[in-house]
Amino acid sequence: MTDEPIRILIADDHPIVRAGLRAVLQTEPGMVVVAEAATAEEAVARAAVGDVDVVLMDLQFGRGMGGAEATAQITARPDAPRVVIITTYDSDADTLPAIEAGATGYLLKDAPPEELAAAVRTTAGGRTALAPSVADRLVNRLRVPGAALTRREGEVLALVADGLSNHAIAAELHLTEGTVKSHLARIYAKLHVESRTAAVAAAVNAGILRR
Repeated sequence: MTDEPIRILIADDHPIVRAGLRAVLQTEPGMVVVAEAATAEEAVARAAVGDVDVVLMDLQFGRGMGGAEATAQITARPDAPRVVIITTYDSDADTLPAIEAGATGYLLKDAPPEELAAAVRTTAGGRTALAPSVADRLVNRLRVPGAALTRREGEVLALVADGLSNHAIAAELHLTEGTVKSHLARIYAKLHVESRTAAVAAAVNAGILRR
């Protein structure tokens, strides 16, 4: 067991959020906030310096790279710090890409301070820390794997929810319209629906799409 403090990088585009997280963590024994980043790009660059143990990463930044992409770049390096996503979003469309990118923690911004501190300690120790709602959803997906949408199916459904036609979705994702229709057919089968509107409603209710 080491006496060295856990070194933390806070990455969020809102100064008030960064200040709040810093205020909470600075009161915790054995933790020190070594840096802050206002963009995902800054977070990737700062994490590469090598003096960070845990990155608290927002998912949605105003411009440029998102938190999931930044997480993938950070965790791809040798001896990478652990990444804990801390966000307001807990839909599958948000949690799954972040976890697939290498995040070992996922918390919501309304989590109590003691839960945040525990997550930092847990991930620094090499274990996983997930918000209860996220953990429940992942367990349910494992129990019913056939109902899980692939990443591409999720992208197609998100664009359907945005009101795009099959033609527009095909152009956006660089697919043929036939491929889009095939994805939609599989989405309908997995969600047990027969229309675009019903698919979107079912996905929102299931937490697959953000409300």
